[in-house]
Amino acid sequence: MNLKELSARLGLSPTTVSRALNGYPEVNAATRERVLRAARETGYRPNRTAQHLATGKAGSIGLLMPVGAEAMSDLHFGEFLSGVGETARAKDFHLVVMPSDPADEVSGLVTLATGGNVDGLCLAYIRENDSRIDLMESLGLPFIVHGRFFSAPHPYPFLDVDNEAAFYEAVRLLLQLGHRRIGLINGDETLGFAVRRRNGALKAMQEMGLSFDPLLHCSTTMTEEAGQRAATGFMAQPDPPTAMLCASMVQALGVVRAANQAGKQIGRDVSLISYDDVLPVLRPEHFTVPLTTTRSSLRTAGKRIAERLIQRINGEETDDFQELWRPELVLRASTGPVPVKEKA
Repeated sequence: MNLKELSARLGLSPTTVSRALNGYPEVNAATRERVLRAARETGYRPNRTAQHLATGKAGSIGLLMPVGAEAMSDLHFGEFLSGVGETARAKDFHLVVMPSDPADEVSGLVTLATGGNVDGLCLAYIRENDSRIDLMESLGLPFIVHGRFFSAPHPYPFLDVDNEAAFYEAVRLLLQLGHRRIGLINGDETLGFAVRRRNGALKAMQEMGLSFDPLLHCSTTMTEEAGQRAATGFMAQPDPPTAMLCASMVQALGVVRAANQAGKQIGRDVSLISYDDVLPVLRPEHFTVPLTTTRSSLRTAGKRIAERLIQRINGEETDDFQELWRPELVLRASTGPVPVKEKA
């Protein structure tokens, strides 16, 4: 079905139908919904080239994918990307993913933003010192941030998870269970989410007049190997931790392996809490000892990011709305009281 046939079916002019499909504000909501419903029912798809010429819009959203040996292009990014893609498809937008060197994200961002292939961008993997908000403002392209900058010249649109609260609550639980020697296996602490998680853990410890032993604090990649290596090092200390907190369930797999090799049982000899709870290929309840976790869905965050970015492109979100989600701490068998032998 072409535009002329769809217009005749609806009894509307081709101009009105085209404007409804492209989100022009002068078309009222009832007419726009009627046109969109008819387009879905008939399988109508506008000609992308004609649409681009008529509206100046590419009908696409974009984001950078970090690549390279140290890049975090793992299942975490895949989950987020799946959510973005689901919404883009539902809204009839293309998704443009550009591989980028994490050490030179600015060049990749400029190339993607100025190439005329996207109408808006999602910024992710926010770092402690990050100049990209200034860059995006200068480019004048709609954008939304997944995460938060530590300093910015003015408000900007973002969606983030309260990572500080997540690790604060996790450490507070461990303290309530009597643990004082707690190992922290964090993500890369040049990234904002990991800095905030560390800060939340430190806040909980400081409220009890405690601090993290530097020998029990590790900033590393979120891989199984890194988790095992860190946990093995922690348990080799003269005064090993009775509990560990890690940034990812992937790391937690390595922690479980290290504990098994050391002859320790998770939940009895050493407690374990992990960030992540909603990963399709790795379920916390399927661990040998079900894993206590913080619950926050990357896929859901990706869906919401894409939804808001498309709203900004269409002029439906015009303020710098800042959205902060609170993770849920889900208790399972991997956390228990400090072993009696450690009390003294």
